[in-house]
Amino acid sequence: DAALVSCVPLGGGLSSSAALECSAAVAIDEVAGLGLAGTPEEPDDAGRARLVTNCVRTENEMAGAPTGGMDQSASLRCREGHALELDCRDGSVTHVPFDLAAEDLALLVIDTKAKHSLDDGQYGARRAACERAAQFLGVELLADIAIEDLPQALERLSSADDADELVKRTRHVVTEIDRTRKLVELLQDGRPLRGEKLAEAGRLMDASHESLRVDYECTCPELDVAVEAARAAGAHGARMTGGGFGGSAIALVDAKAVHAVAAAVAQAYEREGFNPPAFLDAVPAAPAGRLA
Repeated sequence: DAALVSCVPLGGGLSSSAALECSAAVAIDEVAGLGLAGTPEEPDDAGRARLVTNCVRTENEMAGAPTGGMDQSASLRCREGHALELDCRDGSVTHVPFDLAAEDLALLVIDTKAKHSLDDGQYGARRAACERAAQFLGVELLADIAIEDLPQALERLSSADDADELVKRTRHVVTEIDRTRKLVELLQDGRPLRGEKLAEAGRLMDASHESLRVDYECTCPELDVAVEAARAAGAHGARMTGGGFGGSAIALVDAKAVHAVAAAVAQAYEREGFNPPAFLDAVPAAPAGRLA
């Protein structure tokens, strides 16, 4: 028997299903004496990668959501004070310095309260379009297309029956991977996250949301209003997070400005007639494991 207590918003686009799967996985690992997880202080990454694989199967086969392993990897293979760079082609991870508190910054999570679900067909439709585009272009994954080869790939896709959709989906995936790599390089350069470096990180976040809004078409009015209001209130950058079509947005803000930015978003929601949003302070923390 197991009792579940959670503060992760259900349907908030914050990996609530992965959180359940991964917490159950490390508990089962300990109770059954499998020895795969190690401890949060000394995690066994290879063993945790195996747990990730089983958690993804749970998501795909039991929940019916055709997701990859990003959420589960973030829960099981992360490190305190770091962001996790994940290469979904081979499952390799890199721990990227991201100690926000040390820079007097915070990552404000805005739960839009707009219903979010990955098993309603929209997420699957986006994935199917990406798979059709990859097949048309003769690559295994859209991740195999280099950013400098994107114009040529888009030109080839223009002859497809559903060219408009495939062009937009492909453009988002390839440019989003490029933005991710640029942010990783930025965070790894050894300089404090302030000044022009902080501004560039914000620009990458903003560009990501715009690509998700225009090319991947997976935002919604609540997400767009949250992002716009956060930026107007002084956020360095803001974007939706998760599977889209509702769920949550994130804003990179000065620690002292968290409440002001949250208040601005709440006021914008009130003006638009949306349900009041909720807010969380996300901290790059240790991976799933025993609390005490």
